[in-house]
Amino acid sequence: MKRVILTAVALTLIFGGLALAQSECDQSYIKAMQANSPAERAKLLKEFLTQCGGKGSQYENFASANLCLIGWPGKTEAETISYGEKALAAGGLDDSTKLQVLMNLSALYTKQGQSLDKAKADADQIIQIATAAKAKEPESAAWNAFIGAGHFLRGQAEGKGKQTKEAIDSYITSFNILKDNKILAELKKMGKEAYEAKDYANAEKVFRFAAQANPKDAESQTLVAQILYKSGKQAEALAMWKDSFTKTKSGDLAYNIGITLAKEAKTNPALTNDAIRYCVDAALLSPAKSKESMAIAESLYYSSDKEWNSRVKLMKESKDLIDEWAKTINTKFGDKSEDDLSSDDKREYRKLKQNIDKEQKTLDDLQAKQKASMAGFDKILAEEKQKLGAK
Repeated sequence: MKRVILTAVALTLIFGGLALAQSECDQSYIKAMQANSPAERAKLLKEFLTQCGGKGSQYENFASANLCLIGWPGKTEAETISYGEKALAAGGLDDSTKLQVLMNLSALYTKQGQSLDKAKADADQIIQIATAAKAKEPESAAWNAFIGAGHFLRGQAEGKGKQTKEAIDSYITSFNILKDNKILAELKKMGKEAYEAKDYANAEKVFRFAAQANPKDAESQTLVAQILYKSGKQAEALAMWKDSFTKTKSGDLAYNIGITLAKEAKTNPALTNDAIRYCVDAALLSPAKSKESMAIAESLYYSSDKEWNSRVKLMKESKDLIDEWAKTINTKFGDKSEDDLSSDDKREYRKLKQNIDKEQKTLDDLQAKQKASMAGFDKILAEEKQKLGAK
């Protein structure tokens, strides 16, 4: 009987000592978490783990989790990963804390680019845990935020691993949940990279989505049309540019429409007038493209006047003849009065004057026709200025 009592007393002493040690560890953790600065909190949490690690403290996992999540001067990425993995391995974390640790780890693995499979696996865990939690608390918006973040982190890892199509899908899913323009900006960055790499299928998907997400995003609408054009879908591209131009009077849009119509006008002259007007619009709206666009518009307009070039040639011929005859008159008769001229000189002088007068009339008629043609272009220019409210 005495032996049993002694054993019982011994067990009481053992468990009593353990409980006391446990209480001291708990107090150490609580003290660390009450520290005023992140640096002080980190210092005390590290001391807690040194003193209480492996002793069964209920807070050991949370201490590691907090050291993963908080920042302090000099903290390294390796420390964040080490503490995060220890916290996950210990288990017992609440969903919210676990999700935050997984987010930190996924982001860092992607940044380092060495453990992209881990980054994606952690992102998938975030989505799974948050989805399960949302099923239990459908009214909580926090779980939606975690689900969206999980898809975003997966997209980052996929993008780093050059899985363009998968990354785009993940970013789109994330944006549809979070409606965060930062995600849209990341998505558009990936779309531009795809466009520059001539990966038009993925680029089109990105900018179609961006244009739908923000109907005022003229840049995305323009890029969709450019992608369609470069993919050989000119008619669809042109229709899209025209639709965008009715909503946003952009010089770049007008330029794209104008040069596209100018190319098509070579085989379909009926498009020439529209091509001219859009090129004029581009000249009026885009300082950078003004000179080039106006030159294209003028070239299109005057080339459509089939007699323009012929008249230019005839005008030069007339002017040359007039100059030649005038030179002859000045050379032969410039310093002589009419009384000094012989009968033959007078006849020659009158003949030259008649030729000059006749050719001058021809030149005047040609110039009048050119001016009339130029007035037609000036009329188009005035009409487009009025339409656009330009000066």
